[in-house]
Amino acid sequence: MRPVIELRNVWKTYQMEEVEVQAVRGVNLAVKPGEFVAVMGPSGSGKSTLLNLIGCLDVPTRGEVWLDGQPVSSLRESELARIRGRKIGFIFQMFNLYPTLNVLENVLLPLRIHDFGEQEMGERARKLLKLVGLGHRLTHFPAQLSGGERQRVAIARALSTGPPLILADEPTGNVDSATKDEIMDFLVGLHEKQGRTIVVITHEPDIADYAERVVHVRDGRIV
Repeated sequence: MRPVIELRNVWKTYQMEEVEVQAVRGVNLAVKPGEFVAVMGPSGSGKSTLLNLIGCLDVPTRGEVWLDGQPVSSLRESELARIRGRKIGFIFQMFNLYPTLNVLENVLLPLRIHDFGEQEMGERARKLLKLVGLGHRLTHFPAQLSGGERQRVAIARALSTGPPLILADEPTGNVDSATKDEIMDFLVGLHEKQGRTIVVITHEPDIADYAERVVHVRDGRIV
């Protein structure tokens, strides 16, 4: 069974004025279909850079990144953006919802970008919002929602195109402790009931505990 995402001897180097910074050093990582993996490390460990590489938001200085069986390290940004949009559903700490769009419109947005049919778009978006418990809030705007509700809209949006990989960057970093458990329980449910492949980036041990496998990052390396 081929991995959904695979990093092969990946390095990422940045030039900071006259100093060369090795943010990621020789990382090998494979996430198989249906896995729930937490990538954990403190601030400055390299996990944010690793997130960008796993999410195809950046390309390695050396090494290869494979997404759903396809090498993506040498693709042009336009090609990378197209594949990223289809293959990865992103969940961010700050929700990244459009404040001038209502709940339904926010979830429809990725579907419009990727040319889904009008009827299919509406059916998908409504079904997902019902799944996350917000089927009754379709016309509400982000400012009218709690932090937990906003994150659930973001989860519905991440699932909208049916991507093989869900990548969550500190998904509970902007909500209270009760909502934190609610969001993680929902992600666990997606994994267990639908077989979703999920990678969570976190610095919190209690969040990492929800995953089946924890990958620890320190000084740009997996330890």
